[in-house]
Amino acid sequence: MSQPLTERTPSGAFLPELHHPVHEFGSRRIDFRSQVALMAIVNRTPDSFYDGGRTFALEAAIDASLQAVAAGADWVDIGGVPFAPGPALSAREEAERIVPVIEAVRAASDVVISADTFLPAVAEASIRAGANVINDTTGLQDPDMAAVVAEGGAHLIITHSLAAPRTVYPRPRYDDVVEDVARFLRRKVDLAVDLGIPAEKIIIDPGHDLNKNTLHSLEITRRFGEIAALGYPALAAVSNKDFIGETLDQPKQERLSGSLAAAVICVMNGARILRMHNVPEASAAIRMAEAVLGWREPSYLKHNMGDVNEPASQ
Repeated sequence: MSQPLTERTPSGAFLPELHHPVHEFGSRRIDFRSQVALMAIVNRTPDSFYDGGRTFALEAAIDASLQAVAAGADWVDIGGVPFAPGPALSAREEAERIVPVIEAVRAASDVVISADTFLPAVAEASIRAGANVINDTTGLQDPDMAAVVAEGGAHLIITHSLAAPRTVYPRPRYDDVVEDVARFLRRKVDLAVDLGIPAEKIIIDPGHDLNKNTLHSLEITRRFGEIAALGYPALAAVSNKDFIGETLDQPKQERLSGSLAAAVICVMNGARILRMHNVPEASAAIRMAEAVLGWREPSYLKHNMGDVNEPASQ
């Protein structure tokens, strides 16, 4: 078992030392030393985990993306295939789902766009359409993905998972889930760099719930600092996941409070990107966390700021 991290601010937050803290995504610049980026989720699938196909139609997916930007998202993650086990989708079909969305969103906004795909051909088409980032939930199982990302000048999110794409991985076991995940990510980062992706374009994700049970995901949340300590911007994808539902005995549509609690715990332990479904609520939680950490000024100051104090809110 790893020893607890001790490098904490007075607020109790862990501030990881990042190898490359400032990242450029097209015209967007994010300094992960003092900013948490909010990644909105738009799934153009008929069987998505959370919304069951609400954004499967092209216009619905485009509208959802732009509404997320208006609600405070810094980033939109656009996917056409769920991670969950199921039938394979050809690269052509997957690209037909997500490329038009990417093109439309890029034409309307400079928001960071990631394509959630593990197929190099889809990644290539997505980068041409305007995606800044490829979100590979298989952790570079296909090494050809690295060549596509490097040639396209995009960022890469390396996610921990064990199963081959869209396949079942029953009863996952780990000696120490956080140490095992950190070791995997370190190895995959080295592979990505060896294959030509600059270190300043790499983001890591421990993969909550991906081939992990609820106890594993709770442990990753509790010890997220050990993932962030690898020195790359760390993404926490906790929104409405099964570990929250099992912990609180709640169905998917009732997991917002638990999702926000898990997200803020990850931020206080070094997460710098949150992948969330409920954008307005997540944006408020991020702004509050940034203010507590001293990175953001309050929108206004009125309470107990005058010569005559107003009654306190109860």
